[in-house]
Amino acid sequence: MKILITGGAGFIGSAVVRQIIRHTHDQVVVVDCLTYAGNLDSLAPVSNDSRYAFERVNICDRAGLDRVFAQYQPDVVMHLAAESHVDRSIDGPAAFMQTNIIGTYILLESARQYWLGLSAARQSAFRFHHISTDEVYGDLPGGDEPFTETTPYAPSSPYSASKASSDHLVRAWHRTYGLPVLITNCSNNYGPYHFPEKLIPLTILNAIAGKPLPVYGDGAQIRDWLYVEDHARALYLVVTQGVVGETYNIGGHNERRNIDVVRTICCLLDELMPDKPAGIGHYEELIAFVADRPGHDLRYAIDGAKIRRELGWRPHETFESGIRKTVAWYLHNQTWWQRVLDGSYSGERLGLSR
Repeated sequence: MKILITGGAGFIGSAVVRQIIRHTHDQVVVVDCLTYAGNLDSLAPVSNDSRYAFERVNICDRAGLDRVFAQYQPDVVMHLAAESHVDRSIDGPAAFMQTNIIGTYILLESARQYWLGLSAARQSAFRFHHISTDEVYGDLPGGDEPFTETTPYAPSSPYSASKASSDHLVRAWHRTYGLPVLITNCSNNYGPYHFPEKLIPLTILNAIAGKPLPVYGDGAQIRDWLYVEDHARALYLVVTQGVVGETYNIGGHNERRNIDVVRTICCLLDELMPDKPAGIGHYEELIAFVADRPGHDLRYAIDGAKIRRELGWRPHETFESGIRKTVAWYLHNQTWWQRVLDGSYSGERLGLSR
């Protein structure tokens, strides 16, 4: 297959690209506009492969998308391009509305026009896979059962509301126009190449530098943590074996309180990096509780029974094995995260045109 991956230079997107190039015979075309979260360094391990191509195109650019579809003739679209950081959506929601809602609409229309021009056999085989989040389901009370594919949507933040909107658009394009779509909703991802503003990499890098480890509120918020390489395997399985029109929830089966995640990282760093910054006995001493985020959901949890039952997927990593791999990766890949912190990774600094 030839797979077009939007947002392929992002955290999850780059994991999917690396997974496909390393473990299949498929071709990949990455479409990414290289905002702050897009990083070509994350694609460096596979970028010299003849089955890889990169196009710097914004999903809001209809002409650019039409050109990419015409030039590369993909068999599959995996749509991961999105603004995804809740704090940023609270401070500046407009970008989230533009990318996640309008961008998804423009991509759907470009894909639909391309799909209508295919032969009957290629139309039947074509797939549009939209990758979304468990945050569209909103807050989950502590004693309630995890989210299923039929849980009603109740988004709490501008980010999750924009992703819920994009999910609805994808379903509408299937129902109204017959576009062969698949949707997945995942729990919190973590692992190598994660942008340092997110909880786990922020905690690791702040601890290394001897900086405070900020924890919202009392840290009691619960998330289900999914190792990004497990997620990449699941996404490829869905796009190749999933049933058109269906939604699949992908979870890590690893519910943890945020404060416990931070403490686990501190313990691992005590073991793996015993030479601490001056004045620190244990990394936990750096934990600093800060004012809670507005509208902060207390708990997310995914019921992954459907994808396990119908497609045979389950995560390989426990939280304990995955977080150890993640901490070790950051300790051994300072060049990658240092280029993020100093800004030298950006497309503009690399001389790439928009």
